[in-house]
Amino acid sequence: MVNTGTIAPVHAAVGDVLPAVRRAISREGINAYRNASGDHNRIHYDDEFAAATRFGGVIAHGMLTLALVSEIMTKAYGADWLTSGSLRVRFRGAAYPGDTLEVNGVVAKTELGETGATVTCNVEVRNADNGDRIITGTASLLVGTEQQGAAR
Repeated sequence: MVNTGTIAPVHAAVGDVLPAVRRAISREGINAYRNASGDHNRIHYDDEFAAATRFGGVIAHGMLTLALVSEIMTKAYGADWLTSGSLRVRFRGAAYPGDTLEVNGVVAKTELGETGATVTCNVEVRNADNGDRIITGTASLLVGTEQQGAAR
């Protein structure tokens, strides 16, 4: 359900639920992210080092888990999210290899303006196995017409 650029995106009314995403966190995925991002902090790959931290083991990168929020927003709003999206989030926990994460969102607020509508969604990433919250916050974007989108 991607927004086609019209003034009335599919997920625009307060209470609309965004399409959820579930992803498994794996060592391979963490290592791929580490290499792509250049973030070689030992907490993400060194078992002995990570075991001695407050996390008790290797954890996924925070930005790897946050990317899942962007994934649901892109599914719901397409190019409007990619060109005007912003996040305000809090990291509340860590994701570990073997965890399955579920990302959910719901439209919390819409405001009409001169250049389109601002849509704000409450978003969260949870561990699907135990319900622990990993990330909570809001994602906001401007949705407008195709002409307005091209002018951004």
